[in-house]
Order: sequence, then structure tokens, then C-alpha cells
Amino acid sequence: MNLTELGWDSAWDELLLADSDVEYGVGRVSAEHKHLYRVFTEQGETLAQVSGKYRHDARSRSDFPVVGDWVVITSGSDQDRAIIWGILPRRNKFSRQAAGENEEEQALVANIDAVFIVSSLNRDFNLRRMERYLVLTWESGVNPVIVLNKADLCEDVYSKITEISSIAPGVPVHAISCETGQGLDQLTPYLGTGKTVALLGSSGVGKSTLLNCLLGESIKRTGAVRSQDSRGRHTTTHRQMHLLPRGGLVIDTPGLRELRLWGSDEGISSTFEDIEEYSVRCRFNDCRHQGEPGCAVMEALESGVLDWARYQSYLKLQKEMAYISRKENLFEALEEKEKWKQIHKEIKRIKKR
Repeated sequence: MNLTELGWDSAWDELLLADSDVEYGVGRVSAEHKHLYRVFTEQGETLAQVSGKYRHDARSRSDFPVVGDWVVITSGSDQDRAIIWGILPRRNKFSRQAAGENEEEQALVANIDAVFIVSSLNRDFNLRRMERYLVLTWESGVNPVIVLNKADLCEDVYSKITEISSIAPGVPVHAISCETGQGLDQLTPYLGTGKTVALLGSSGVGKSTLLNCLLGESIKRTGAVRSQDSRGRHTTTHRQMHLLPRGGLVIDTPGLRELRLWGSDEGISSTFEDIEEYSVRCRFNDCRHQGEPGCAVMEALESGVLDWARYQSYLKLQKEMAYISRKENLFEALEEKEKWKQIHKEIKRIKKR
């Protein structure tokens, strides 16, 4: 493999330091394990770990490499692992709030050209969940592409496409079937030498099956769907990048049990453009859309132009984002306070000399 096949271009060259005492190489993270990484290089795939200094300087988990990152490395001997000394600035990253109680960003993948949001056309079909994926994708700065899998199991594909298009205006929507091959050719324009696509979606929607179709071979184990609820089982256990035979790279990801928002309000504004468009028509700039006179949003809802369920989803995601923002600001304030506390301690220590 060469770097161009892995997505390298001239812009990345400018980010590398030309003069250094150390013989650095570059590679792209293809898989992330606990404390270890697999990295694609021109010499092949290698196992790597971050340097001790890197680990010491990292302030949060999002500072560590993720699948898709370009990393600066030095190669080890045959027995030793390569060492990662740093990552090149990310063009974009898909992040969520980390699972659990910690209010922390978790970057999932980086430097991608498109996100395939995969949903199945059986009982897993869920507009509200799709809105959440769209918010996070727009927030990452990457163009979303909606892929509706299992078209062979749906009796009215057209109506499902219409429903999705109503909540994702302008976003490409493709109905496919990995079982029959229907619609797979529609995905070709998003793939090609140097292009990187990430597959995102819930468990059982057919991400691994789609990857197998794109690879032309069954390298990823797929799980049967339970007949009682049409839900699938987790078959992907970690994020991994695959180089396609015809060019391009695909990152497969596990189904996300928790899809908690992270970022600013930009993703919400892009996902709910229809509601935001009406909100700027309200008589008052600070209208809360709760019975104020001249509220264009309420008028659109009452006339049926806007959907109530979609509006409720909009409010819920806004409330969640506001909560995250408050938490972030509190954390930054406490961090700043601690920083100055340490500075004052150091000043007192110097004065006592």
C-alpha cells in the first residue's frame, strides 16, 4: 500500500516537520485496542503504542489517536512495537459524549470524507434516532449519507424514503439490499482511491454485511436477526479501517448503545433547518415558542406544516445540548481556578527563598 491509497495528499506534507534529528515516518491508525494501535504504513500494517511523553502530556481521552488519525511514528525492531509520537491535526472527527457518568468527549473516528448512517428497513427503522445521528454527523463537519439497508424485507420502500427525506432535507438517501445487491451501485460515487467512509448505526442494521459486500469477501462475521423483534446482535467489537480492493477505505464501527450529544448547537441547526427557518420569523427575537404572540413556529405546528413529534425531538436535543454546555463551562471555570491557584502557590514559594 502507498500513502495516497490511505488518503494522504499534499496538504498533509505541509504539516510534517522537515528537519528533525529523528527519522520519523507516518502512518494511519487502522484499529484501536486497549493501549495498542494497528497502523497502516507504506511498509504494511504494524502494531504501535504511544510514547511515554505522549501519554503524560495527553489531557483527555480525545487527545489519544483514534481510527483514521494520521500519526507520526518511529519503527521498532522486529520484536518491538512502533512508537507513536504525535498525531497530525485532524480535518474532522466524529465525537460523542463518553458513555457512563463522566462528562467527557469521546472521539470515535477522524479524517473522514463521508458518514454512512446505516438503518434497516424493518422494525429498527426509527426517525428520532436518525435525527440524533444527523446532529452528531453535522457537528463533526462531515457530510452524512443515509443508507437504508434490507430493502428486500420492506413492502413500501418509497414511503420510508419519503419519511427520512422529510427529516433530512438535502441529505442523500439510498435504499439497498446486501442480500440481493439492490442499490449497492449507488454507493460507488462516495468510494474511491484515498476516500474514507465511516459506517455508523445501531446493532443489527447490517453494517458488517454491507462491509462484506464492499470488500467482496466475508471477512466480518455477521449475526442473525432475532425474529421476535427484528433486532440484531453485536458482531463488530471495535472500530477498524479496511482498504477496499477497488480503492477507498471504510471504517466499520460497533453499534452504539449510547448516542449522547457532544459539541455546539451547529449540528442541531443543520439537522432541524426547517424549524430554525420558522423560528427566525417569530415576532420576538427571544421567542421561546410557548404561546408568545406572533410565534411562527407555533403557527406552523398548528397548521400541520411542522410535525409535532419532530418538534419535541428538537426541544429534547436542545435541552441536552444546553446541559452539556453548562457542564463544559463549569469544568473550564474550575480548571482555570486550579491553574491560578497553582500559579499563586509558585509565586509564594519563590518569594520565600
